Amino acid sequence: MREIHRILVIKGVYRMVVIKAENVTKDYALDGQVVNALRGVSLEFGSGEFSAIAGPSGSGKSTFLHLAGCLDTITGGTMTVDGADAGKMSKQELALLRRNKIGFIFQAYNLIPVLSVEENISFPLTLLGINKKEIKERTAKVLKEVGLADMAKRRPKEMSGGQQQRVAIARALIKKPAIILADEPTANLDSTIGREILELMVALNKSEGTTFIFSTHDTMVMDYARRLIRIRDGQIESDVVK
Repeated sequence: MREIHRILVIKGVYRMVVIKAENVTKDYALDGQVVNALRGVSLEFGSGEFSAIAGPSGSGKSTFLHLAGCLDTITGGTMTVDGADAGKMSKQELALLRRNKIGFIFQAYNLIPVLSVEENISFPLTLLGINKKEIKERTAKVLKEVGLADMAKRRPKEMSGGQQQRVAIARALIKKPAIILADEPTANLDSTIGREILELMVALNKSEGTTFIFSTHDTMVMDYARRLIRIRDGQIESDVVK
């Protein structure tokens, strides 16, 4: 089930491989037709990377993120996440991998409207069975990190889009995942708020060493990324480390 982590060298920096896709394909059935969303994609991501996968709508970038995050299953090839072959894992094992190792940030925020900010953020720790004292301490810490310490009791509907995205980031961070996957995280934000969100994620990447991988068509996200992968029609066009 697990392999020894490989080492990836990026511009002279040694990084442990946390995601490895080998000749990955993904097919969907749509109106009686087979759609080839990914066609033989091979990529490796090392610990601490701040990378973006860019491409037009329908290019396969979000599909790749969903497969890397074990939210969907591959059609062919091999997807290894944190040393585990996702294609050989049970649904329960995949759920545990997502819960323990991966944080998600979505374009639509996906906050629970009836919960307060602090309740939304702490929810993953509740699922992990963390004791209440530690939950309170970690929630307070991450609220401060994302600049929302004075908004802990608010509901999502009482917040701006940028503030809600900060809550989503805090929720992803609180369980201290090895990997954070962000699917079009700036799509619903204006450029000023989008830049603030990106600056926040850059700072957290540097301070926590968390691997960030984005899917995006936002040029600002591409500019911030230290590695830019371009995908079109389900195939990798280019892969450039800045």
